[in-house]
Amino acid sequence: MIECKNIFKVYKNGDEETPALKNISFTVKEGEFVAIMGPSGSGKSTLMHILGCLDTPTSGSYVLDGQDVSKISDDKLAAIRVDKIGFVFQAYNLLRRTTVLRNVMLPLVYAGIPREERERLAGTALTLAGFPTDRWQHLSNRISGGQMQRVAIARALVNHPAIILADEPTGNLDTKTGEIVLNTFQKLNREEGRTIILITHEHDVAKHASRIIHIRDGSIV
Repeated sequence: MIECKNIFKVYKNGDEETPALKNISFTVKEGEFVAIMGPSGSGKSTLMHILGCLDTPTSGSYVLDGQDVSKISDDKLAAIRVDKIGFVFQAYNLLRRTTVLRNVMLPLVYAGIPREERERLAGTALTLAGFPTDRWQHLSNRISGGQMQRVAIARALVNHPAIILADEPTGNLDTKTGEIVLNTFQKLNREEGRTIILITHEHDVAKHASRIIHIRDGSIV
């Protein structure tokens, strides 16, 4: 599903160069649940941006679902993000005064899917994410943090992406609620075969994955 080979990322400010990633190489197989774990400043956020096609490496190659996306245009990167990647962020990124169902339908609007089909697919995704049916018409600012994150997971699922990329998804949740969200990821991986990459700085979160890649000072350790 993913192959990163000899990836370097260097940020330039005038004549000054700051290396963020140094010779990163790893693979992720289809259906794996992998955690990328590291402290603040380790390079994991930079790596997340590359894996999510939000940025490109300075050198090296990144192959996603059979396509080398290392050096393609911004427009093509945007298309890949829509088609192949489902994002789950720490801050949920929901439209606050919009219903749960419409939040999940939003990526399908961009994809040009007819309304009736959008509602059906959004309902399926909410069910997979374990979100209760009787709250689908609630406004997203009227539900709990844990429920917001489940809506975000459903939104990530709705386009049937090749990979789900979760960036510190429990960072705004208490321990008990965070555990429920992480169990949702495990269920999606085990029962649905979803490929999931989880970015975190916490070992208690990372241990929910089947494999942990440790990163420090821009290198895999």
